[in-house]
Amino acid sequence: MLSIKNLSVHYGGIHALRGISLDVPAGKIVTLIGANGAGKSTTLNAIIGLVKADSGSVSWNGQDIYGGQTKAIVESGIVLVPEGRRVFPNLSVDENLTLGAYARNDRAEIEADRERVFGLFPRLKERHKQKAGTFSGGEQQMLAVGRALMSKPKVLMMDEPSLGLAPIFVGMIFDIIRQINSIGVTVLLVEQNAKVALSVADTGYVMETGTISFSGSGQELLADDRVRRAYLGES
Repeated sequence: MLSIKNLSVHYGGIHALRGISLDVPAGKIVTLIGANGAGKSTTLNAIIGLVKADSGSVSWNGQDIYGGQTKAIVESGIVLVPEGRRVFPNLSVDENLTLGAYARNDRAEIEADRERVFGLFPRLKERHKQKAGTFSGGEQQMLAVGRALMSKPKVLMMDEPSLGLAPIFVGMIFDIIRQINSIGVTVLLVEQNAKVALSVADTGYVMETGTISFSGSGQELLADDRVRRAYLGES
């Protein structure tokens, strides 16, 4: 299990995280929802070591990884699909996927995982020699997820996977999230589309200005009047 306790982060004079605590149980989908600037992305970046926290703890299967090097955290099984996808535009699909497995040396398993990625995303297989920069946003998101899967994650963290995507791709990406979780990968999801995020989540946390305001199961939060008014556009 991934456990965050009293995590605090400053950006200059901005107190981005104000002592947040949350748990991500093994095998579950956990989502963070909230407005822009609430601290959702900062939470993921602090877990993976891209942002230095002021205080608090991050433990993974009972081991303290707070303040660790990002490479070591990734190798331990925690992987981030960043906001904006950030694929390598001048490299092919195959090359992007190969980079996802950079820390591995089990060649047979790497090739087997590549075929699993192609099974999830047939479009990537059709265009495996094509440069990523020629892809649509939805196709790049598929590649970003596929690249992350090549590192064999135990926890897959995803930052705004539906951002800027056409509705057909949003549905496809969340179907894939369910499939990834069904094979035993734990998912920690940051998503502004609260309705679709909570519909797949076992547990949800609502973040506001660097704090966690309240939490519950995905279905409980979908029915919560506070969530319905603030994030689902319902009165």
